[in-house]
Amino acid sequence: TCRPGKMDEVRERMLEMVSKAESSEQPLSWFEELYRYSKRDREQIPWDWREPHPFLIEWTNKNEASGRALVVGSGLGEDASFLWKRGWEVTAFDISETAIDWAKRIHNESNIKWVVANLLELSDSWMGAFDLVLEVHIIQAIPKEIGQLASSRLAPLVSDSGFLVCIGKLAEPKEDPEGPPWPLSMDEIESIGKKLDNVEIHTSIIPGKESTRYRAVWEKTPNQSLEKPPK
Repeated sequence: TCRPGKMDEVRERMLEMVSKAESSEQPLSWFEELYRYSKRDREQIPWDWREPHPFLIEWTNKNEASGRALVVGSGLGEDASFLWKRGWEVTAFDISETAIDWAKRIHNESNIKWVVANLLELSDSWMGAFDLVLEVHIIQAIPKEIGQLASSRLAPLVSDSGFLVCIGKLAEPKEDPEGPPWPLSMDEIESIGKKLDNVEIHTSIIPGKESTRYRAVWEKTPNQSLEKPPK
């Protein structure tokens, strides 16, 4: 993680990139720009915790599920690597080619399948193919108008009896942050897995981190029919 002064500088630069991308035809292009600008300095990546998310560790400690896992917006791959070490067969994708290349180098001992892909344009072959779909801090990093569309893409990826696990910041009442991130309200969180069976929505503050975080978990019951999302 960054030193406080440097974090302000990193965030300011990120917001400039976000603003520029939002006024272009590729509003998510700033992810690649930020990773490329960093020149492999992890302090330049404001969301890089350099460890798997504690809510993911906690969930896997309580669940003995295994199989095929998909990590959405995998960044520098800490969550993907953690799941691989726990015995999952892991596919990890990110919209940033630089992030994927960097993650491959960091976790070069793993046999994770790394893919450059956009959540809004995923392969039909991935639909219903994963026993665990993990999304950490991704929906909240996408502008709200695209975020709702992106969040609808998650549930159709889950296999019968598979899980969807989403982790992020919970919006505070009357909060209107200059994102990213744009924390999610409870209504927005619940809508992500509305076509699945809700297992839990856990909220708490992680020691050393500001603001309340959530972990929402859904399960797809066998033979539950989910429509393929529109292109």
